[in-house]
Amino acid sequence: MRRKSKKVYLKSVVNFIIEAGLLKRTSRSGWSVLGIQNAESVADHSFRCALIGFFLAQLENMSYDKVLLMTLFNDTHEARITDLHKMAQRYLNIEKAEDNSFKEQISSLPERIRERLAEMRREYKKQKSRESIIARDADILECLLQAKEYSESGYRNASQFMKKAPRFLKTKSARNIWAYAKKANLNNWWVKLSEFKR
Repeated sequence: MRRKSKKVYLKSVVNFIIEAGLLKRTSRSGWSVLGIQNAESVADHSFRCALIGFFLAQLENMSYDKVLLMTLFNDTHEARITDLHKMAQRYLNIEKAEDNSFKEQISSLPERIRERLAEMRREYKKQKSRESIIARDADILECLLQAKEYSESGYRNASQFMKKAPRFLKTKSARNIWAYAKKANLNNWWVKLSEFKR
């Protein structure tokens, strides 16, 4: 019996990991509206969101473990319902769809893991804890930085996103990072590294 339950445990974990791999092939659909081909994937977004979450947690003197968990698992439901841009969301109950797909996604996971992920999602959605606020700021900041990168690469309409989103940043650290980034040339870091020295 113990061997069978271990096999079921491993199967559910592996299935979840493989399903999450779909996010590497799921494009962030909002960028397609701007005509951006080969836009970032949901996994691309989640990866950098987690990095930003780590830095924001450190700058805000908070523990980063919960922030990382929230940023990494925030969009896993999109493996089932894809990433829907704002126009599509006008016609759907997107919050209910996200909740239902995530609940079903984790339903076969071992109880301890399932409960941890469900609690993490509830906390993130309530936006009451400092960690959840930092995780949300990381999500917004990642989108802002991506918009700026696309804008600097010639997709001028990407700058439209940069007008409204900064108002939703709540932490001082996120606001400071964006204040610097919006004025900076985001290509400077690699230009200097690629300068030929004799």
